[in-house]
Amino acid sequence: MPGENVTIRTYGRRKGHALSPRKQRLVDDLLPGLRLDLSSPAPEPLTEIFPAASEVWLEIGFGGGEHLAWQAEANPQVGIIGCEPFLNGVAKLLSEIETRKLGNVRIWDGDAREVLDWLGKSSVARVFVLFPDPWPKTRHHKRRLISVRTLEALARVMQPGAELRIASDIGDYVRASLEAVFAGDAFEWPAECPSDWRERPAGWPPTRYEQKALREGRKGHFLVFRRV
Repeated sequence: MPGENVTIRTYGRRKGHALSPRKQRLVDDLLPGLRLDLSSPAPEPLTEIFPAASEVWLEIGFGGGEHLAWQAEANPQVGIIGCEPFLNGVAKLLSEIETRKLGNVRIWDGDAREVLDWLGKSSVARVFVLFPDPWPKTRHHKRRLISVRTLEALARVMQPGAELRIASDIGDYVRASLEAVFAGDAFEWPAECPSDWRERPAGWPPTRYEQKALREGRKGHFLVFRRV
């Protein structure tokens, strides 16, 4: 059918206000050395792209980078790949990387689906998709990142037993995410009681998007799935 293979954009704007001189310097000087090279096949094992890492985690849509930077600092033995097309968010993460001297982060400042296509099978030990753009209008639901197709791509690159953490403050998005997961058999949801998704687990710091949702009267939902 015409347009069948058209890639639907799942994110909004690429750039906001002008960057400060420091952040522009970081984008010009620091980012090129941290950006993934998708022109070459992903190494096997994937840990080779980091100086010293026992496993690799992936965060899709890291926003301002506060969660990713926290995880990188708290887990120096883990290499973390962050995907974020919004340049101002990338610049904020670069600032944290420089300030905290984080050597275990790599960045893709484009569409995360390009990284999913590049990654090797069973190469990632944990994936975070935290408060993605909800695209609330019904006609835009096709732009939502969490879908059966995305979950199939994640299942390919995630190791058996790997965690997939999804957070959202939009009830409809949570339901749609669960429906997408249950449509396949690649992930299991080990939740046993409401607190398992209503309370943020340990080792999962808050993000500015969660804090914004709380200020506006919306509570987050924290879904943890496991790759079968």
